[in-house]
Amino acid sequence: MLQKLHISNYAIIKELQIDFSPQLNIITGETGAGKSILMGALNLILGQRADVAVLQNKTEKCVVEAYFKTSKSDGLTAFFDSNDLDGSEEVLVRREIGTNGKSRAFINDTPVNISQLKILGKLMVDLHQQFDTLELGDEDFQRNVLDALAANKPLLANLKQSYSSYQSSKSVLDKLVAEKEQAQKVQDYNQFLFDELQELNLQPAELETLEDELKLLNNAEQIKQQLSTVYFTLKDADQPIVQQIKALQHMLQSAVPYHNALPVLQERLGSAVIEILDVAEELESIDAGIHFDADRIQIANERMTEGYKLLKKHNVSNTDALLSVKDALEGKLLYVNTIDTQINELQEATKELFTKCEAIADAITKNRIAEINPTTTKLKALLIQVGMPNAAIKIEVLPAKLSAHGANEIQFLFDANNSDRFELLHKVASGGELSRLMLAIKSLVAKKLELPTLIFDEIDTGISGEAARQVGNIMKQLAAAHQLIVISHQPQIAARADAHYFVYKQQQNNYLQTAVKLLNKSERVNAIAQMIGGERPGVAAIENAKEMLLLV
Repeated sequence: MLQKLHISNYAIIKELQIDFSPQLNIITGETGAGKSILMGALNLILGQRADVAVLQNKTEKCVVEAYFKTSKSDGLTAFFDSNDLDGSEEVLVRREIGTNGKSRAFINDTPVNISQLKILGKLMVDLHQQFDTLELGDEDFQRNVLDALAANKPLLANLKQSYSSYQSSKSVLDKLVAEKEQAQKVQDYNQFLFDELQELNLQPAELETLEDELKLLNNAEQIKQQLSTVYFTLKDADQPIVQQIKALQHMLQSAVPYHNALPVLQERLGSAVIEILDVAEELESIDAGIHFDADRIQIANERMTEGYKLLKKHNVSNTDALLSVKDALEGKLLYVNTIDTQINELQEATKELFTKCEAIADAITKNRIAEINPTTTKLKALLIQVGMPNAAIKIEVLPAKLSAHGANEIQFLFDANNSDRFELLHKVASGGELSRLMLAIKSLVAKKLELPTLIFDEIDTGISGEAARQVGNIMKQLAAAHQLIVISHQPQIAARADAHYFVYKQQQNNYLQTAVKLLNKSERVNAIAQMIGGERPGVAAIENAKEMLLLV
């Protein structure tokens, strides 16, 4: 609810403040007095573009402040939470336009951008202006109206969640299918590369081991000759080194008693004999195991050649890296083989989610269809009430592709002249007809939706008499549960106000200024009489005004 609007230095408003009633607020005044200026200032609060031209005094900034009293709603709670703003019961929205033309916006003294201001504005104020009737022809608006009247909110919330899950599942499924298609394109080549490595069947570090083995085999004769010479010299020659060291050890025995370091040295010579014998035996054993094998050389060379070709093909430097390539190829091949299982499981899950969405959408469709006759009947009665006895609305619920909103295309068709020829609203309805139709629709859905403050800016243009009186009655009924702010030229509507504000111009300091006054009962009589009979109303106009007010 809009509690208070404060405006300073905006157009021909120096400074004014309006405290609104929580019910039906009617704003009247002469053409050009400044009613549209009030709406312009309010539009700044709702996120409209700012213009330095609105500054009355170019040396001072323009400030527009709106004080709202809020009640808990899902939309407001989500907005304050998502924007990390204070969501108290009282919300102050402020818009400033500096002398340089720069604009700043605040919500509860926290700076915000214009996009945030627009979102909050739509949650708190429903502004309907004289030519603001395009919304009626919008399919989303028409669908929301029908769903509100059909009490589809719980089903739509369920469908939104289920459809989101379905889309997520389908997205993952589509990605897997695309991956499979891409993998299949290179599967044959990967299989060839894997089979090539599998056939060679390399063992860890095998190529490096083969390289060492080939060096040994290719030098076998020379190595055997050197080994046999060494171990023969060590232990089997005419004067083997082992025997010479033993003799030296024995020779040292006679000198041992004369020096305390000699026993240790003699012992070390003994150890050397044992170590040299062990070395000689190992050399002899190695020599016995080395054989020149031309067949083995050929086999090793062929395997080395194949191995090095694969190293080069896969741009790696050793056997273990090549085995890692083999493992990676095997993983890709296995993935292609197992992805079908994942796809099948996802297809089943996605199908189940889609079936669930279809079931919810079917229930929504049934509710929509069931609501057609009650809604058109109520709208027909309201249209008669607002002076359109020959007008009728037809609602069509057509099949459409499943979405988060259901599986229907909703169309509101209009017949203004009882011709039974229904056309799309925006094609056949006049501005005045659309305005009254919008009022009738909003009065129907007001109890079903969390409607914010409703503002109607001169939507009564083109009506008078009984039709205007009935429009006033509908507004009065609507205001029982919602705050309405209405700019009107019709006395029948003004008479229904809970608070009647009069906009006028006054001379101050050689400048014309717009001012607003909350009228008392006698002032209301005079204002309504002027709306009926002109600036100087006669007795009949005054009596008529009194009669209208007594009907309230």
